[in-house]
Amino acid sequence: MPKLVLVPTPIGNLEDITLRAIRILKEADFILAEDTRTSRVLLNHFGIEKHIHAYHQNNEHKVLEGIMAKIEQSNSVALVTDAGTPGISDPGFLIVRACIQTGIDVECLPGPTAFVPALVDSGLPCERFCFEGFLPHKKGRATKLSELKDEERTMVFYESPFRLVKTLEQFMETFGSERQASVSRELTKMFEETKRGTLLEICTYFKSKTVKGEVVIVVGGKQDE
Repeated sequence: MPKLVLVPTPIGNLEDITLRAIRILKEADFILAEDTRTSRVLLNHFGIEKHIHAYHQNNEHKVLEGIMAKIEQSNSVALVTDAGTPGISDPGFLIVRACIQTGIDVECLPGPTAFVPALVDSGLPCERFCFEGFLPHKKGRATKLSELKDEERTMVFYESPFRLVKTLEQFMETFGSERQASVSRELTKMFEETKRGTLLEICTYFKSKTVKGEVVIVVGGKQDE
C-alpha cells in the first residue's frame, strides 16, 4: 500500500532534524524535493543516497499526474521542501490532496516550522493567532491588509529580506506605528536575530541594516481602547 510522508527539514541548523525524519528518508523509495540541489546537501550530510525528483511551485501542476503514477507504484515516498514543513508556504498541498482523493495514505511528521519559534519568541500573545504566510506582492495586497486591520489575534507573516522595510511601512499605515511587533530572521543559524518593539522602532532599525535571510514578522492584534 503506497504512502506519502511529509518530512519537515531544518530551517537552518541541521541538528534540528529528527531521528524519525532521517529514518523515513532512508527508507523511502524516492524523495520529492522543492530544490534537488538544496535537498542533496541535506541528504549527503546524513549519508542518505536516494533518487530525488523535483516538485516545486513552478512545475507542480505540470508534473502532478506523473508523480502520482510513481507514488502508486511505490511503498513509501518522502516529500521535503528547502526548509521547514511541506505545505506551509511551500509546495505540498496539491499532492496531498491528490493522494487523499485517490486513497493513498498521507502522513506528516512533526518538525521545524519557522513561524512557531518566531511567534513564541516575539513576546506577544500566542494562545490564539492567525498565520498569513506571504502576503500577495501586488494584486490583493491592499485588500488583505485592510481585512486584517481589526484583527484581534496576533498575526504572523513571512517576508523576503528585500521587501522587509517596505512591508513594515505598509504595516504602520494599516495598523499604526505604535503597534507592537517583532521581526525574526536567520532563525536557528549563527546570526539569528529577533528585534522587538513598535512597528516604527523596528522599521527604523532595519532601515539602517542590510537584511539577509528569510524573515518572520509577528504583529500584535488590535486591542480595545
